[in-house]
Amino acid sequence: MTLKVAIIQQSCTANIDANKQKLALNIIKAAKHGAQLVVLQELHNSLYFCQTENTDLFNLAEPIPGPSTEYYGALARECGIVLVTSLFERRAAGVYHNTAVVFEKDGSIAGKYRKMHIPDDPAYYEKFYFTPGDLGFHPIDTSVGRLGVQVCWDQWYPEGARLMALQGAELLIYPTAIGYESTDTPEEQERQREAWTTVQRGHAVANGIPVIAVNRTGYEPDPSGQTNGIQFWGSSFVCGPQGEFLYRAPIDEEVVTLIDIDMKRSENVRRWWPFLRDRRIEEFAPLQRRFID
Repeated sequence: MTLKVAIIQQSCTANIDANKQKLALNIIKAAKHGAQLVVLQELHNSLYFCQTENTDLFNLAEPIPGPSTEYYGALARECGIVLVTSLFERRAAGVYHNTAVVFEKDGSIAGKYRKMHIPDDPAYYEKFYFTPGDLGFHPIDTSVGRLGVQVCWDQWYPEGARLMALQGAELLIYPTAIGYESTDTPEEQERQREAWTTVQRGHAVANGIPVIAVNRTGYEPDPSGQTNGIQFWGSSFVCGPQGEFLYRAPIDEEVVTLIDIDMKRSENVRRWWPFLRDRRIEEFAPLQRRFID
């Protein structure tokens, strides 16, 4: 089986309606070219607002279901696609999540995943905004396969990828918003981008399943002026179950592209490299400890 996947890498502005309209046009374009699964970047409705700590920005959050799920559900239904989105969820007053929502072809919500690992770095003050997820690492069943969806900072952790794979995930999917710190040297910036790419390709290899990572591109200033803002490094990619690149986007360009994924290849790769068979699970209990002194 060949699955036609579309990834949409784009820049965002402060105009939420314009961002959503641009996404809609790109989603429709991808569907007209035969996409069955469309994956969007992290927090695609707005600017990446976590560069500052501002309580007013909680007003960007929405309930799920809510206006954005109605909007993207209608698009999924109109286009007949499975759609992976990334939303700022208002669960209750004072409880907010960074949540991926997956829509089925009929526009219904197939499932959601709340970001588990929450970073806290200069210009990435996510712990201020997001409560850590409490839905666990569980794949979402759809008409195009079982999708192991996580979000951005989760992509650095092999444990989440493994748990998704052990529950039958056929794809690992990571909506992302990550970029350069302007004071780092060009060499350091490139090392960081390559590390981000390499660790995710490693998840594909270690689990024998393809990975889809969709990042934003473009420059977004820091409203506080305390940093030089973020230059998002794009580089969205799809790789196969041996980590082989099927597609890699440019750093600084918006992209709507389709990639064919051979969904039968993972079976053969796992026969050649039976990592799941050879795991010494009886020795892994110490992994539940923060650190082993």
